[in-house]
Amino acid sequence: MAIKDYITVKNVIFLIVAVLFVKFISKISGIAMMFFASYVLACSLSPLVEILSKKMKRPMAATVVMSGMFGIFIAFFLPIIVIASRQINSLIQILPNHINNIKTFILNKTILGQKIVDMIDIPSFIQPVSDFTTNLVNQSITLTVGLASALIYILTMCIIMYYFLVDKRLIRRGFLMLFPKEMKRKADRIVETVSKKIGGYIVAQGVTMLSVGIVFTICLLLLKVDYAILLGLIATILDIIPVIGPAIALIICIVMCYQIGPLTLLLIIASFFLAQWVENNFVRPYVFGKFMDVHPLLIFFSIFVTAKFLGVIGVIFAPAIAATACVILDELYIKPINNENV
Repeated sequence: MAIKDYITVKNVIFLIVAVLFVKFISKISGIAMMFFASYVLACSLSPLVEILSKKMKRPMAATVVMSGMFGIFIAFFLPIIVIASRQINSLIQILPNHINNIKTFILNKTILGQKIVDMIDIPSFIQPVSDFTTNLVNQSITLTVGLASALIYILTMCIIMYYFLVDKRLIRRGFLMLFPKEMKRKADRIVETVSKKIGGYIVAQGVTMLSVGIVFTICLLLLKVDYAILLGLIATILDIIPVIGPAIALIICIVMCYQIGPLTLLLIIASFFLAQWVENNFVRPYVFGKFMDVHPLLIFFSIFVTAKFLGVIGVIFAPAIAATACVILDELYIKPINNENV
């Protein structure tokens, strides 16, 4: 079908409505991101729900799958969290000594014959410390409110995800009613392709995160580093944020391990880069190529765009957003152009 066959009054009106809809979504980006994240999670669980729904009612199948996923998550991460919590308690106990060591280092270390303490404008730090002490209660209240808001956000996402799973066919049928008759089949194909690709994102992301955590933790254990499990858990969790997350994890590792010794510290940094190398050269290309087939440059571009307009949640789901945009562009523009040239 030639491009000119698509230029009809209905299609032009539909395009205008789509543009207005995108503009409206940009005004409520936080809500839209919550629904998109819920949809991505629902797509990852949808194949299991489809299998179980052949043996039981779909609402029950969705409940079983979501409960099972939560159970597996708790069973897998609970021992790690318990070990990490013990290491956190141990870290809190030795933290005063750690701070004193940093203080001693700053007071006695010289650079080019001049002490570090002489290079620091001490009075400039007094007022910030005073402000911190004064606002400590307010900050604690803000943190509590933030945690409560995060729990409500997660609970809301779970509810939305449940309805995406239970009413999948009803939601798709209602979505397809927005399209003209001649475009329904193509729209259905696009929705199906997008669902498969972004559903695989959760699996791919989970595998790559685990690869980093496992390799890095094993290296730290072999080096007999204190808080190896905790540092491995931090590296695993922060790896969900592309580019920025691993950099933050590396900084945390350096801060916590700087006093071990230069050789051990270099080995820790080398272990971190080894874990990233294994992920980027072996695990990520295979897993993301198998489940998503999105070029890294597109993922980087989507990271920068989502970071500007959608915040941290947008950065986390940037590959899924990139996959969705690629499918839509491929179906609506690239394929028609190629068919016309043929």
